Amino acid sequence: MTTTRTSALAIREHCRLLKLPGVGREYESLAREARERGWSHEDFLLEALCAEIRSRESSVVRHRLYEARFPELKTLDTFDFHADVGIDRDTMLRLARCEWVEQSGTVILAGPVGTGKTHLAIALGVEACRRRRRVLFTRAADLVRDLLEARDQRQLGRMHKRLLKHDLLVVDELGFVPFDRAGGEVLFNVLSERYERRATLVTSNLAFSEWPRVFGNDEKLAAALLDRLAHHAEVLTTKGSSYRMRKRGKPAATPPPGPPLQGATPPSGPAPGAHTTTVE
Repeated sequence: MTTTRTSALAIREHCRLLKLPGVGREYESLAREARERGWSHEDFLLEALCAEIRSRESSVVRHRLYEARFPELKTLDTFDFHADVGIDRDTMLRLARCEWVEQSGTVILAGPVGTGKTHLAIALGVEACRRRRRVLFTRAADLVRDLLEARDQRQLGRMHKRLLKHDLLVVDELGFVPFDRAGGEVLFNVLSERYERRATLVTSNLAFSEWPRVFGNDEKLAAALLDRLAHHAEVLTTKGSSYRMRKRGKPAATPPPGPPLQGATPPSGPAPGAHTTTVE
C-alpha cells in the first residue's frame, strides 16, 4: 500500500512537472480499467495520451471563451426560435458551423431593439470559440472609445494589430450611440482593415440608409464601409416586438420618442452585394 501511494504521488508530481494535467487526473481510473479489461501497455498509454488531448482541447476552449469577453454566455440551444423574430433556426445552425469565419466573411444582424440580435451574436461567437477560434466581443461605443484613447496615446497601430489577431470580431449595438467624425473614422478603419482578412459580425438597430449618422453624418464613409461589409456578407433581419420582454412574460412597451438612433427600423433593403435572409 505504501509503495502504491508513493508511486501515485510520484506520478502526480511528474505530470505536474511535464504539464500533463489530463493524465494526472485520469491515470488512476484508466489504470483500473486497464487491469479489469486486460489492456496492453500500449493501449493504456494510448488512452492516457487521449485523456491529455481532451484536457488540452477543453482548456483551449475555456481560454478562448474567457478572452472573448462575452458579457454572458448565450447559446443557440437557449434561443426561442418559435418566437416570431424573423430568424430561421436552420440558417443559424449553418452559420454555427463557422465556415464563414474560416473564409473571413461577414454577418450583419439588423432589426428592432430587443429582438435577440445580441443573443445570436454571442451564440455564434461561442461556437467559434468551441472551434478554438480567437474571438473578441465588444460594443461599438466601447470599441470607439478604446480606439480614440489608443490614438491619443499613440498606440493606435498596436491596437489594430491586436484586433487583427482575432479570427472573429463581434461589434454589438452599432447605431445606439452616434459618433463624431473622428470616432466614425477610427471605427471605419478597423472594420475596413478586416475586410477579406478576418471575420466580422455586426449587430445594428439601424437601416443601412441611416448608417451615416453613426459615422459623423459622413455618407461617403458609411457607403464605403457598407460596400466592404456587404461583399460576401450574410444579412439577417430580425423583426417584431421585444424578444426579451416576451421571454419575461410582459407586453413589449412602446419606446418613448427620442433621437432617430434610438428608435431606428431594420434595414429597408440589403446593401449592394449582400445576401439577405429574412424569415416572414
